[in-house]
This record gives sequence, C-alpha cells and structure tokens, in this order.
Amino acid sequence: MTEQPSTLYAKLLGETAPITWQELEPCFARGALLVVGATQDLIAMAQVVAENDQGKVSAWLASGQLKKVDDGDAADLLARDPPLWAVVVAPWVLVQERRGEPVVH
Repeated sequence: MTEQPSTLYAKLLGETAPITWQELEPCFARGALLVVGATQDLIAMAQVVAENDQGKVSAWLASGQLKKVDDGDAADLLARDPPLWAVVVAPWVLVQERRGEPVVH
C-alpha cells in the first residue's frame, strides 16, 4: 500500500488506547458510547464519525456495524470484562472488543 494515512487517521490512531469497561461506565451513563463491530477498523470508523459523515454513520448504525451501547451490552461487558480499545471523537467514545489480547488493568 503506497497511500499515506490521513492526518486525522494518524491523530486518532495515536489517541487510541486499551481501556477497561469500568473506565467506560461513565461514558455509557451519559449515552455517549458506541461499539464498533469486531470486523471493522476502529480508527477508520472514528475518522468518519469525526468528519460527521452522517450517511455512512447512519448506514453503519442500520447494519449493526456501529451500535450505541444499550443496557444489555453494558451488562455483558461488565460480566465478561473483555479487553477493549477506545478512541474519543467528542461527544462520542468509540469502543471495540479485542479478542485474543490480555486484559490491561
């Protein structure tokens, strides 16, 4: 791949970090937590959200590739405490479960 990543993509990549569900609970309580599907590129989706591309975001929400965390999701994440990665695109926090990685506390 010879294409250079965008400046925004690189910035978001640098701001992505491992996080625990307990640290994300306040974001969930505010209704500001979006979960990114496991097969999606967390940073690419965060970039589209940051660019306010309502067409793409709406399509992802409709297809389930992007989802607002609901009570059931929150209970599941609390019970399992999986390894998570998150990036902030105010007012949203986008989170993605990372399978096969150790939990960082």
